[in-house]
Amino acid sequence: MLYYLYEIFSLNIFQYITFRSAGALMTALILSYFFGKPIINKLKRLKADQQIRIDGPTSHQDKQGTPTMGGIIILLSIFFTSILWARLDNRFIIICLISLVYFGFLGFMDDYLKLRNKNHHGLSGRKKLFFQTVLGFLVAIYLYFNPANTDYATIVDVPYLKNAFINLGVFYILFEVIIIVGASNAVNLTDGLDGLAIGLILISALTYLLFAYLVGNMQFSGYLMIIPVAGAGEIAVFLAALTGAGLGFLWYNAHPAEVFMGDTGSLCLGGILGIVAVLIKQELLLILVGGVFVVETLSVMIQVYSFKKYKRRVFKMAPIHHHFELLGWSETKVVMRFWIIGIILALIALSALKLR
Repeated sequence: MLYYLYEIFSLNIFQYITFRSAGALMTALILSYFFGKPIINKLKRLKADQQIRIDGPTSHQDKQGTPTMGGIIILLSIFFTSILWARLDNRFIIICLISLVYFGFLGFMDDYLKLRNKNHHGLSGRKKLFFQTVLGFLVAIYLYFNPANTDYATIVDVPYLKNAFINLGVFYILFEVIIIVGASNAVNLTDGLDGLAIGLILISALTYLLFAYLVGNMQFSGYLMIIPVAGAGEIAVFLAALTGAGLGFLWYNAHPAEVFMGDTGSLCLGGILGIVAVLIKQELLLILVGGVFVVETLSVMIQVYSFKKYKRRVFKMAPIHHHFELLGWSETKVVMRFWIIGIILALIALSALKLR
């Protein structure tokens, strides 16, 4: 909205993505911090308490009574900040905002049913997967017929290799759906320790913020030999809002957490990361940027397969962050070390900008 001050009053500073991204980050941070406490108090009054796993680490029983659905703080901050600082005539911003509302509502319904039923059973896995796939399919179909870059409509960029591309043709649609749905569920599985998921989301968001800015700039993308996407630079403003909102939320989610984001936050933010990766044509890089999320997901898949097939567990508990807790690591040590790994993976991903 503020962008139009540039067009109406010739305030040139509002045309710059860098300035508006900085403004979005600070605005979302302020909103999430100052409105976080009232929302947390409201959730407490509504008795929106997280249902703690009985079979989880015994140390987690102390978390009983901590409110969930704190993702509302993040999502509201992102939404209103994006309305304020982003260009609302940009198709990528429209897709991001629609996806934010859609995934947010899906996660909210899952949390609501868990609270109503007083257990871990919210929306069934099949229903969640179905609704996630619906949005993923709609986004993929849109990009198939209205590609981010018409010269690379169904082409996937291979990081680190010069002029290395994979043309998936019509299977590009399925590939994009897998990226979006996979990212949404991976973050959801990772959200199990105070500050773990939101910290890793912030690292991933900042990494993709830089990529969004670069692919949206024809000069930079040409020099760095990455697929250019006209208009994608505006996504940097949206991701800056996500970063600010996440930082404000982390203030309350740091150990010992005053609130959990719940599926309202994790399902939504994971899906958003997947959608951003798709929009800026950096899909495969998400596997590296979100490497911790990938490992968390694989640990669950391996554990389930091993138990069903051989009646044995590979890990003491899955997802893998619980495995390290049961090995004797403190919760904060697990979170800090996973964050460090996330930062290292992000730096390796950024090196793809030059290693071609």
